[in-house]
Amino acid sequence: MSDAQGSTGFEYGYDGPKSIVVGVDGSDSSWRAAAYAAGLARRQRSLLVLVYVQPIATASWGQAGISLVETGQQIADELLDYVRTSAARFGDREHVRWEFRTAQGDPYNGLIAVAEQLRTDAVVVGASENAGHRIAGSVAVRLVKAGRWPVTVVP
Repeated sequence: MSDAQGSTGFEYGYDGPKSIVVGVDGSDSSWRAAAYAAGLARRQRSLLVLVYVQPIATASWGQAGISLVETGQQIADELLDYVRTSAARFGDREHVRWEFRTAQGDPYNGLIAVAEQLRTDAVVVGASENAGHRIAGSVAVRLVKAGRWPVTVVP
């Protein structure tokens, strides 16, 4: 466009994504997705946001709900320790700005909530390892259908 005012209507001054959200749950495919997203974040100088979504314990689950909450927090703590250990292995030569967040609910809504809060530019997830998702639809497929961000699915 030759009109300077019209050519800057959608630009915010960033080359590449400002932040990349990646879902992690401890599965092999989620770690591959995290590694892929870390590479993207490093090359693009983006903030990498690793998100673990804890299941919500409902009153109908009774006593099991308490252990589910505790288990969810334990899993989140273990994931964070693993991420810190992995990040420390690379040191400054592979510097990636990152943060770890948790959300509650189902993975689809949890990832959407964090992505919307951050106004993220991209979402990365691992391919589902659950055969039931072929029927009901995986988190990845639901994110793609939402159409709010570019979604990368890592096998």
